[in-house]
Amino acid sequence: MTQALLQVSNLAAHYGVSQALFDVNLTILPGQVVALMGRNGMGKSTTVSAVCGLLSPSAGKVSFNGHDCGQMASHKIARLGIGLVPEGRRCFPNLTVRENLLMAATEGEWSLAKVCGLLPRLSERLDQYANTLSGGEQQMLAIGRALLTNPKLLILDEATEGLAPVIRQEIWHIVANLKQAGQSILLIDKSLAELLPITDECVLLERGTTVWKGPPNALTDDLKDRYLGI
Repeated sequence: MTQALLQVSNLAAHYGVSQALFDVNLTILPGQVVALMGRNGMGKSTTVSAVCGLLSPSAGKVSFNGHDCGQMASHKIARLGIGLVPEGRRCFPNLTVRENLLMAATEGEWSLAKVCGLLPRLSERLDQYANTLSGGEQQMLAIGRALLTNPKLLILDEATEGLAPVIRQEIWHIVANLKQAGQSILLIDKSLAELLPITDECVLLERGTTVWKGPPNALTDDLKDRYLGI
């Protein structure tokens, strides 16, 4: 049996005295693409924060690549092999594209040249400052920066939010290429038409609790209406 790359079990978490997560469970196998889904405010980004060590779990377990990382510092979790493309991109505006890409780069399969091959727009803008890029280009920069950490797991939190349709399609094409290359991915996105065809498993959250898990072809209209508001 294949060992899970990421295993989240009975995860609970608080912001101060307010509980945000109650019982989140999800599993990602090597090479698998998993979609974490739910309406706004149901705990998706909070789950990502807990997985990445940006928020300490108050109960449950987070295991990554055989390491118990529930109480581990975020930079140590990143070094285990989690690459995060955060909501809102968060590029460093006063650094060049090249500097943004290389600031956390590690040796491995992904090099600057390979990232520029996947994201050719960046290769044309390596010496531009990040704050001169369009929103779509900044999103590509955030993806390239995460890939250059050579992650075992890539987390994309709302990677297409607020982008023009043509740029969204370009981002989805990039994600599909990464899946084909065997990259393990955790996706958070509202674009079901693009999300479901490249997803191996869906995990639905409702009020900080996992309420359903299964393959995308088992995601019925009733489930979509009940938990996604579609």
